[in-house]
Amino acid sequence: MRGGGVWGRAWAELRGSRAGGVLAARGHGPGAEGGQRPGTPSREALVDVLRAAVLDRIGPLVTLNKPAGLPVTGKPEEPSLLSVLPELSRTLGLGGLELQVVRAAERETSGLVLLSSCPQTTSRLQKFFADSRRAQRPTATYWAVTDGVPASAEGRVQVALKLEHVDGLKVAVPVKAASRRAIQEGARRTLSHFRVLDTGSGCALVQLRPLTAFPGQLQVHMLLQLCPVLGDHTYCARVGSVLGQRFLLSAESTKPRPQVLDAALLSRLHLSPAQAAQLPLHLHLRCLHLPGARPRDAPLELQAPLPPHFSRTLQDLGLRQQ
Repeated sequence: MRGGGVWGRAWAELRGSRAGGVLAARGHGPGAEGGQRPGTPSREALVDVLRAAVLDRIGPLVTLNKPAGLPVTGKPEEPSLLSVLPELSRTLGLGGLELQVVRAAERETSGLVLLSSCPQTTSRLQKFFADSRRAQRPTATYWAVTDGVPASAEGRVQVALKLEHVDGLKVAVPVKAASRRAIQEGARRTLSHFRVLDTGSGCALVQLRPLTAFPGQLQVHMLLQLCPVLGDHTYCARVGSVLGQRFLLSAESTKPRPQVLDAALLSRLHLSPAQAAQLPLHLHLRCLHLPGARPRDAPLELQAPLPPHFSRTLQDLGLRQQ
C-alpha cells in the first residue's frame, strides 16, 4: 500500500501491488493539492511503463493495457499518455511515424488503449466507432466488480446525464427529463447493457457493454442499480443504506468521498478501512471489436488481461471468470 504518490501506486499495479491504483476522487490522495504530484515519474520512466504495457502490434495498430489511474490526456504539468506518444513512437521503432489515440479507457479505468501510426486507419476506425454508436451496436466490453448484486441478472440502463462541478470535481449527474433545453445545455442520453457473470460475498462480476460514450457513464449506471463499482471513490456516496436497505441520494447533495465497505467485505478482501479508501477502480476495458481490414474479413477482437488487483479481488470473493 505504500507506493510513491499517485504514479508510484499506478506503477505498483503493473508490478502486482494490491492497491496499485489511484483514488478516483482526486483531492483525497497524497499530493493532490496543486503543482506536480509527489512520485510523478519522468517522461522517460513513463515511456518505459507504457512500453511494458504493450500487448500487440497489428500493422499500424498498437494495443496496450493501461493501468488504472493513468490519464490519457492531462494538465500541462501532469504526464499523460498523449504527452509521451512521440517518445513512445520512437521507442517502438515506428520510423518517424507518430502514434495517435484511437480508443482508450478513461483515467481511472484500466484496460485497452488502441493506438495507430496511420492517420487514414485512425480516421476509419474512429468513423467505425461513431457509426456503431449511432446504430447502437456495442463495440466495447467492460468488466466490473460491484459492491452489491443487481436485482436483475441482465438488463439495460438508460438515463440522460450531464456534467456538473461538485466539490471541485466534474462529475456525471442524472437528468430527470432530457428535454430539448437540457440537451442544449449539455445533457446526453446514455445507454448500457449489463449482465451478471457471477456473484459471491455480496458482490458481483458484471459485464457492461455501453452503446453511448459519456464520462463516468458506467459508474453511474451501476450506481443506479444500487451497486457501486468497487473502488469508486467519486460516485459511491450517492448510495445510502438504512437497516440494510439501499437507496439513492441526490447527486447534488452528496460530495465525492472514499468508498466505505462493510466489515465482512473488508475481511474477505484482506483490507483495512484506510486501504479500502485507496482501492483502485475495478472497471476494466476488457475487449474491443474492430472491423476486418477488408469488407469480407472476419471482425477483429482485441482483449486485455485483467490487472493484478482485479484478479486478486475475484479470487478473494470467489468470483469466477466465464
